[in-house]
Amino acid sequence: MEFTVFNTLVLVAFGLLLTVTGGVIYLTLADWRDRRRREQEKLSTKSTKRR
Repeated sequence: MEFTVFNTLVLVAFGLLLTVTGGVIYLTLADWRDRRRREQEKLSTKSTKRR
């Protein structure tokens, strides 16, 4: 019975690790995408103002 509780805790810990890692990856990619979009908007605004 001890091994069952231990195995369950290990699986829960592994699941939480995967969830947190996935969240960090998602937020990093979202920030990168938004930063690229803002830079593109900034460049297009500068080129529009010069005309």
